[in-house]
Amino acid sequence: MQIKASKNSFYNFQEFLKDVNVIFSLKKYSRSMRERELSLTKTFVFDNGIYTFATYKFDFGNLLESFVFQELLKAGYEANKNIYYFRKSYEVDFALLEGESVKQLIQVTYVSRKDEVDKREIMGLIKASEILKCKNLVVITWDLEDELVFKNKKIQFIPLWKWLLK
Repeated sequence: MQIKASKNSFYNFQEFLKDVNVIFSLKKYSRSMRERELSLTKTFVFDNGIYTFATYKFDFGNLLESFVFQELLKAGYEANKNIYYFRKSYEVDFALLEGESVKQLIQVTYVSRKDEVDKREIMGLIKASEILKCKNLVVITWDLEDELVFKNKKIQFIPLWKWLLK
C-alpha cells in the first residue's frame, strides 16, 4: 500500500515526531552557525524497538549507535547544543562540546576483535581530531577493549558495558 503525501505533510509529521520525543535530529558540527543550521540532520529513534519494528531490520551497528545517543541525552547532553555529528569526506558519530571547543570525539561500532575494526572508523577520528583540535578519541565497541596509537594520536576502544559504567 502506498500513501501519497506532500513534502510539507512529511515535514509536519517529522516535526510532530520530534515534539513527542519519538525521534531526534542531530545536526552536523561546524564552527559556522549558518553551516550547522543548513546541514543535513542525522535522525535517531528514541526507542530501538520502534526502529526494528518499522524497518524490519536488526542492524546491531545502528542500534548500538542509537543506544549510545540515548545514553548521552540521559547524561545531560543536549542535541544540537553540545552534541553533534561531524562529517567531511568521512563521518564521526558524535562530537561532544564543552563551550565552543570539542572535548571528545566518539565512534560507535559493533566489533569484538581488533581485526574487525574498519579503517574508516579510525581515519575518521584521526582526520576530525586534526581539524577540530581534539585529543580525546574514543571508539565504543561491543566487546573490544584496547588502546591504539596512530599518527601520534591515542584512540581508546571501550566496550559498551564499561562506557555505561563511567
